[in-house]
Amino acid sequence: MIAILHFLGTNCAYDLKNFYDAQGLESIFIDANTKALPSETTLAIIAGGFSYGDYLRCGAIAARARSMKALNEYATKGGRVLGICNGFQILCEARMLPGVLMRNSRLKFISKDVRLKIESKDNKMLANYSKDYITLPVAHMEGNYQVDEKTLQDLKDNNQILLTYEDDINGAVSKIAGICNKDKNIFALMPHPERAIHPHTHTHTHGHEHDHHHTHSHEHTHSNLALPSEGKEMLLGLV
Repeated sequence: MIAILHFLGTNCAYDLKNFYDAQGLESIFIDANTKALPSETTLAIIAGGFSYGDYLRCGAIAARARSMKALNEYATKGGRVLGICNGFQILCEARMLPGVLMRNSRLKFISKDVRLKIESKDNKMLANYSKDYITLPVAHMEGNYQVDEKTLQDLKDNNQILLTYEDDINGAVSKIAGICNKDKNIFALMPHPERAIHPHTHTHTHGHEHDHHHTHSHEHTHSNLALPSEGKEMLLGLV
């Protein structure tokens, strides 16, 4: 069973549930007050969105929810966890992963397809990929991943860096887009694999960067468009 954690402001939970239901895999929603995950849980996912309106800091309030204590207990026993976008932020705020997600370096909301390099396939999430580069959509204002130098070196030494951006889109240290913990059972990434599983749910020819006053469009070549299957392989790899 796949447990999908959601909070007030989460907006990607149904995308995940619809995907897994279509694959014939049982999935359920877990609300913020849940004290324990179901014993039959095989994967727990923190869906993306804007939990609690991103007040205080992105993920700061959700990280202190009762369901996150349940998630931590599940992960401590070896259960697999995936955090997508806001889920990545929540896992960092809960100290289940190192580092912090800060405002994008250009202080703009980024919504576009991005090319990603697979840095490590020594894990369940990416082991099924034969290629070294994939393209997935991003949609975030706070995707600028930062850690101190020692932690960064530990991430590199332990093959915990999963994905990096081909281009420096948000100022993240070493262009990091996704990481895992040392035990390789807690995974997180800023891109949205659940938006690259169907032709109608991925970005088309334009990406956007938004601030409070202007919108800038950036043309992308056809080769940069997110392929529907590229998110599917990732979401099924952890099941």
